[in-house]
Amino acid sequence: MRPLPAGDHQLVQIVDAALADASRRSGDWLVCRPGCTQCCVGVFAISALDALRLQHGLLDLEKVDPERATRVRSRARKNAASISPEFPGNPITGILYEDEAALAKFEQFGNDETCPALDPATGFCDLYSSRPITCRAFGPPVQTGDGLGLCELCFHGASDEDIAACEMAVDPDGLEAKLLEGLGSDVTPGQTIVTFALVNTPVTASR
Repeated sequence: MRPLPAGDHQLVQIVDAALADASRRSGDWLVCRPGCTQCCVGVFAISALDALRLQHGLLDLEKVDPERATRVRSRARKNAASISPEFPGNPITGILYEDEAALAKFEQFGNDETCPALDPATGFCDLYSSRPITCRAFGPPVQTGDGLGLCELCFHGASDEDIAACEMAVDPDGLEAKLLEGLGSDVTPGQTIVTFALVNTPVTASR
């Protein structure tokens, strides 16, 4: 499997620092806490870089806690079997189709599916340090095509001005896009979802 590009560590640091700053400005408006799993329910698209980071995270977990890694793989396989018939993409590669009909279908797809990286017994993410950029930025206000998007549990009673003052600049210099361009042909291009990134993680020789 291809190694992560050296710049991914920098990207993670940038996003995590931006989250810390937004969290500081948000104060009590931001109710995200360990064990809150609101953002772990519902399917969303992730980049090829996110997928590669998750795969490395799962392989790293197998080295330190193989039983927990096995549970992650099992949840991912079960989820893939459940959603594959209606998946608006290639259920083998896990790559989402990009035509208009598929994009429209994905808007309503898997809204009640729980992320297989979530340990249902503890409410914690088993791959937290390797989580996608979307997960790292969830909670504070983030600019979307429809304005500022934020967790529905947060900022109750806040004014538009309060919310805008806490906006998080996720990747202001576009580093993620540059890293994606440099991945090369040995990484399948296109977006996928967490489930298929995990299902398609190579099995280590020792297993």
